[in-house]
Amino acid sequence: MLRRLALTVVALTASAQLLTASATAAPATTPAHTATHETVTWGASADRLGEAAPNRGYRLVVRTSVGGTHLRVRLSNAFGDRPLTFGRAYAGVQKEGAALVRGSNRSLAFGGESAVTVPAGGTVLSDPLPGRLPAATSLVVSLYVTDAGGPATGHGMAMQTSYTTAGDHVAEEGPANWTGTSGSWFYLDAVTVRTGPDVGAVVALGDSVTDGWQSTADHNRRWPDYLARRLRTAAGTDIEGVANEGISGNKVLADGAGRSALNRLRRDVLSHPGIRTVLLFEGVNDIKARTGVTAADLIDGYRRIIDRAHTAGVCVVGATVGPFKGWYEWDAPAEAVRREVNEFIRTGGEFDAVADFDRVLRSPYDHERILPFFDNGDHLHPNDTGMQAMADAVRITDLSCDRGTR
Repeated sequence: MLRRLALTVVALTASAQLLTASATAAPATTPAHTATHETVTWGASADRLGEAAPNRGYRLVVRTSVGGTHLRVRLSNAFGDRPLTFGRAYAGVQKEGAALVRGSNRSLAFGGESAVTVPAGGTVLSDPLPGRLPAATSLVVSLYVTDAGGPATGHGMAMQTSYTTAGDHVAEEGPANWTGTSGSWFYLDAVTVRTGPDVGAVVALGDSVTDGWQSTADHNRRWPDYLARRLRTAAGTDIEGVANEGISGNKVLADGAGRSALNRLRRDVLSHPGIRTVLLFEGVNDIKARTGVTAADLIDGYRRIIDRAHTAGVCVVGATVGPFKGWYEWDAPAEAVRREVNEFIRTGGEFDAVADFDRVLRSPYDHERILPFFDNGDHLHPNDTGMQAMADAVRITDLSCDRGTR
């Protein structure tokens, strides 16, 4: 126990180093060293989140994947119908709950200013924050919204507790004024760092399974989280960043729960710096519930995603659609489409590589059903053990596919 406590203290101290002001640190306007580039370390798909509110504070907890320097955050007003103003923004390291590690909370700037207005439909990047941000840090981004209205932008199903308050308390490191809680991330949709020039990232593009539904909240047990853990200890790979761009209920072809994978590909995937590969795990929502979508329809959607990604110099790993017999929207025609689509993914030769999630998750006694050991109980979404099994099924070497320099 004493050893674990000591390791925890060391980790918190290391994490706080980025977010502790230093008189010798280079100013944010100093050009980054030419032997580095930006890489995404965390991401979440933007969607519509009800009505935006002015004079609100949001303390958002996220988990980094790749470590690096010169943290930047991306704030989104993608679904807003009017300008959105942030009065101040801070970045710190979580100690526990809404409390931050002492001395870690530092002010973010936007073009040298503490306040920034984001136009309707737009995004904004913060200035680089000097210092180092380690991998696997529980980063806390605190935002104060001064002026807002109309639709809010954010990510609905975070599987992570964040905190809210009335008024401006973003500079505070204590939790006293952060008494509200939220299971969503508001306005923050990406965090980037500067890494070595050979370091790259993978983006997981998917639906509720990728989003982490039915994994244990506040423990980072979505399958992309487990993949990030593997990458931190894997030898012989230059892929270290992981961004989770899953949206519960999302489809390849049709808007609904978020914009379709086709319609959000550029914003949620190709816009991230340092991306080398996209791991595409979508399709079950297109075919369940008697949608009328055929295998040919879904395969055409996959092909369009592959073509657009390849044009952008990004590789595509295709994941087979998992079993879901027993889910209330399953039927035999949907199962027939799933099998045909999976055959295309496995043998069509159009993806750069394949992650066979279907083979990993299915029961050996009934290939149409998820293995009970991996089933959370609804016969569609894996539990924590199933999430880890999916991540373990990804061949790390497949993620290092290179179609060009980005």
